[in-house]
Amino acid sequence: MTAFRGVVEICGTIECLTGLHVGGGAVGYEIGGTENPVIRNPVTGYPYLPGSSLKGKMRSLLEWAEEGKLDIQRGGPHACTDLDCPVCRIFGTSGAEERRAGPTRLLVRDAHPDQETRAAMDRLEREQGLPKVEVKTEVVIDRVAGAALGRVGPRSQERVPVGSRFNFTMQYWMFDVDGCRKTDLELLPKVFQSVRMVQDSALGGGGSRGSGQVAFHIRSQPLVKTVADYQQGTVPRPQGELVKLADLDVDNFCRAVRARLG
Repeated sequence: MTAFRGVVEICGTIECLTGLHVGGGAVGYEIGGTENPVIRNPVTGYPYLPGSSLKGKMRSLLEWAEEGKLDIQRGGPHACTDLDCPVCRIFGTSGAEERRAGPTRLLVRDAHPDQETRAAMDRLEREQGLPKVEVKTEVVIDRVAGAALGRVGPRSQERVPVGSRFNFTMQYWMFDVDGCRKTDLELLPKVFQSVRMVQDSALGGGGSRGSGQVAFHIRSQPLVKTVADYQQGTVPRPQGELVKLADLDVDNFCRAVRARLG
């Protein structure tokens, strides 16, 4: 039997605890500008966090955590034929294997700055002449003299400032698929495990040099869209308060999903 069960929506905010750099292409680069801009919405000019960046970091860290899922020699994304592999089920795999295990379960939307963060970015631009973000300069140190190497110029890059918050949404699609010993609900805690690992690691570039430390705040109760909701056109509303990731009761979250699905 193959059947669609429902969608779990995980939503909240991502807070920047340090400057954050998710790179974008330098379009219309000017003399004196930064060579490493952040990615921006081309219409509004506000930086955003691509869903691909967050999902890719979550996947790579879960591959490290799951035994036998990391290909040290090839270095590419993990792919296998095990229908119960959490990496392949949650994050997706090749077309041939998707036909056996079903569609990719996790969908990660782009995260955009909240209203307060947009206002702060506008002030940076209006009062300090900065392009809605901070500009960080780095230099290469002469190991003997302990000073900046004169022959290597300083590098500058844009970073989203500390305290910025981005609204994020992830959707976890659930199916019953013949041959899968574990249900999609049983694998849902792996999503939260990978988010915890991102929080303890870094998002974007320069993580080993201080950039990219983030904190997740997630709604304590799941928003679940059932088959009946789609058939009847009903729209469930987000439930629960925003809590720190460390305070989120994942077991209770999963029990609420199970109860909602019946």
